[in-house]
Amino acid sequence: MWQYFMPTRVYFGERCVEQGKDALKSLGKRALVLTGKRSSKENGSLDDLMKVLAQIGVEMELFDDVEENPTFNLVRTIVSEFAQESFDFVVGLGGGSPMDTAKAVAVLLKNPSLKVEDLYDPSKYSEALPIVAIPTTAGTGSEVTQYSVLTDDAGFKRGFSHPVLTFPKLAFLDARYTLKLSESLTRSTGLDALCHSVEGFLSKRATPISDLYAKKSIELIVENLPIVLKQPENLRARENMLLASCLAGMVISQTSTTVAHALGYPLTTFKNIRHGEATAAFLDVVVEQASMEVPEKVEFVNSILGGVSNFLKLVGLNVRVEINEEELEVWTKRAKNVPHLQWTRGNFTEELIKYLYERVKIH
Repeated sequence: MWQYFMPTRVYFGERCVEQGKDALKSLGKRALVLTGKRSSKENGSLDDLMKVLAQIGVEMELFDDVEENPTFNLVRTIVSEFAQESFDFVVGLGGGSPMDTAKAVAVLLKNPSLKVEDLYDPSKYSEALPIVAIPTTAGTGSEVTQYSVLTDDAGFKRGFSHPVLTFPKLAFLDARYTLKLSESLTRSTGLDALCHSVEGFLSKRATPISDLYAKKSIELIVENLPIVLKQPENLRARENMLLASCLAGMVISQTSTTVAHALGYPLTTFKNIRHGEATAAFLDVVVEQASMEVPEKVEFVNSILGGVSNFLKLVGLNVRVEINEEELEVWTKRAKNVPHLQWTRGNFTEELIKYLYERVKIH
């Protein structure tokens, strides 16, 4: 038995924010826009959004200090700052961080008695403000998922979701906003999308529909990621990467991610390795382990990528970090108990997990 649910209305293409202004208008008269310090101003996305909101008579408040890898404290700050104001919807504009933050804020502004920790118990809330997602990177797919990942007060990344409320109502995907991405951010976000599609394809929760999206996403990434790394202004290749990212987001909205994500989180939180690269560092072993259960799927992945390790080398992945013995023990013990393992194929023993961290350790 399987099911499929993906309630986000997606607008894709140049100037799609303007094309979808009637849908935006239907959400209400007042918006809270969450974004980062620089990129949305530099790539034109914030200007486009502000112009459209002005055209349709929607007032907006702007919070433009969303950090990379958003924390519980950031969410608390935003909610505290705007607790006395009334909004009809929340916009997350930028990479995964503003979109993930918007999901948390949308729940908490609608449920003022809740704390950020309560987000992890979806039975505690049945309402949220509508969410609009405008990605400016091609990687997280957060615009079409119910997931949000925040860094807790102990410094660990934790994902929360609600089966309905934290899906964005609207998503606007305009590849022009990705043209100014740096090479390193292009690589990391592209690899994040690849991990989503491959992990979802191999997940125990995969469905016939998610597999269709995953296969197409993998093919698009293999063809277009090397192009955009060499030709950053290639709009057609950027569009293909944005589509691949969106499809990969649709995949994990059905399948969740696997242990590759959980293994990568400490590298991002404590060692400043970008999320996509931190996750991709473990992707080859996730694929290798899955060969014991779904060899035909692994054969497809390897045939398209020319081997996982080969493709990762081709696009320049090289993750090496300093890890002390205490970190090694804490991360290993934490990883062997993550919920991701229940959807991951193969046998990820404590010994294997420890080996995987030692593999990226600088010796």
